[in-house]
Amino acid sequence: MKLWRWLWLVATLGVLAEGFHVALFVVPPDAAQGNVQRIFYYHIPSWAGMGLFFAINLGCSLVYLAVRNRNQALAMKADSLAVASAEMGVVFCFIGLVTGSLWGRAVWGIWWTWDARLTSTLVLWLIYVAYLLLRRFAAGPQMRTLAAVMAIFGYLDVPLVYMSTRWWRTQHPAPVFGGAPGSGIDPSMMPAVWWNLAGWIMWGIFVASLRYVSEYRAQRAEQEEALKSLEIAPGQAQMAGGRS
Repeated sequence: MKLWRWLWLVATLGVLAEGFHVALFVVPPDAAQGNVQRIFYYHIPSWAGMGLFFAINLGCSLVYLAVRNRNQALAMKADSLAVASAEMGVVFCFIGLVTGSLWGRAVWGIWWTWDARLTSTLVLWLIYVAYLLLRRFAAGPQMRTLAAVMAIFGYLDVPLVYMSTRWWRTQHPAPVFGGAPGSGIDPSMMPAVWWNLAGWIMWGIFVASLRYVSEYRAQRAEQEEALKSLEIAPGQAQMAGGRS
């Protein structure tokens, strides 16, 4: 692993540790919810990570479709990053669903409710899981094109998730940031938000970079193997022609 990745990992662990310390021991408990509100400091970064990496997947999918026939090197890089970012988006989405369910059990008394925000988020997670399953069990360049198209249509659910609490009456709380007048949290709690937001995004970037390298190498090896088979096939045909 390259030096910069080791440095990034050390910095990430440091930021995560500081975020954990601030979230649990420095910022005060919420006036209404008490200590259960501290899960918010992990819930919000998970949604931010989900939105970031699904957006990267969308951009890479568009690039792949645009250049796949004229710039195979760039298309391969874009497709590899699309896979890595989709995987991280799925992980962050899952963490968001889990932390939200833990908060809901403590505050609402139930683990799950089929309101617009939760249902649209579950659908989003299932869409990208299906995207990864397509990548895993299908093969060939046609699969990559289909996956890119699927990613573009799947991303349409992201703004739906974000706007669901504004468009419909839901049991889910109104937006904390950018919501109605008076929304937000006490400034004394913001350090926990920023430390954990930075730490978990850094962690996502680190893991996605490793997956990108792995996927890109796999695609390069697959391409080289295909080229070798094309080189061998004409030679075999010539030998067969010589014998006849």
